Amino acid sequence: MEKIMKKIGRISSFLTRYIGVIIIIFSIIAFCWRDGFAWTTNYTSMFLGIAMFGMGLTIKMGDFQVVFSRPKEILIGCLAQYTVMPFLAWILAVVLKLPEDLALGVILVGCCPGGTASNVITYIAGGDVALSVGMTIVSTLVAPLATPSLVYVLAGAWVEVSFAAMVLSVVKVILVPVLFGILIRSILGKQIQKISELLPLISVVSIVMIISGIVAVNADKIISCGMLVLGVVILHNLCGMGIGLAAAKLLKVPYDKVTAIAIEVGMQNSGLAISLATANFAANPLATLPGAIFSVWHNISGSVFAGIRRRGERQEINTNVQEEKMKCA
Repeated sequence: MEKIMKKIGRISSFLTRYIGVIIIIFSIIAFCWRDGFAWTTNYTSMFLGIAMFGMGLTIKMGDFQVVFSRPKEILIGCLAQYTVMPFLAWILAVVLKLPEDLALGVILVGCCPGGTASNVITYIAGGDVALSVGMTIVSTLVAPLATPSLVYVLAGAWVEVSFAAMVLSVVKVILVPVLFGILIRSILGKQIQKISELLPLISVVSIVMIISGIVAVNADKIISCGMLVLGVVILHNLCGMGIGLAAAKLLKVPYDKVTAIAIEVGMQNSGLAISLATANFAANPLATLPGAIFSVWHNISGSVFAGIRRRGERQEINTNVQEEKMKCA
């Protein structure tokens, strides 16, 4: 059994690390074989709930100590999360004069909390993983109020937004599954630890199924406006990551924490954006598209950013070593 779990763990680790590539592959398959994946859109909220439950199972009560032991960095990350990305989305929608559906979709992405993929990318980048996990936890727990409030204010110019309905949606697909996962972990910690290798795999499969379904259903629309959405998504993601990086540097946060904050700000829980668009804005079917494309892109840009930051970390370490040698001399 132990050998089997180790093999599953290696597969899970591989799939998690290369989730961007896997999403692209399945999106292409879904685009070509639409009937094979279109059914998944009926279960978008369920798949996201499963992914969030899996996230909850990975959270130990001790992880909350990060929130209290590093309040400065957690606060910087969460404030940036709910200011930089939402207002960037609104600015892009206004300046580029996006159609109603796409403007709504971009704003939904911008108003969502950080995604679990940010924790993986932070690990690859050599950033502060504990801080990344702490920011994801806090932004996720704040989401039931923050996300509907921001969407209500920013998207109201394009569509009618039901604040109460959105709060209920976020609570059902985010808060309840995460808290339930944390509860199960606290009660059955040892048993959950034995299957911990499976947990990232559950989230990967759920997110891939959500995005594949959206691609299958919107295949014709992707052909007509996919490049426009991709361009907006790239601008949104890169600007968010860049501003997060600059803000953390200005506040003189250490290198590994700067990395974690920049990644957390730039990488959204786009699965939630898709779920909210599906559940609350059925009259705006294209609103799901920015979330689906963001899910692909932010994993690609995050991986590239991680490689750059890891190289920068090595250079900084070498510089510090040389400075210490000069001081000793």
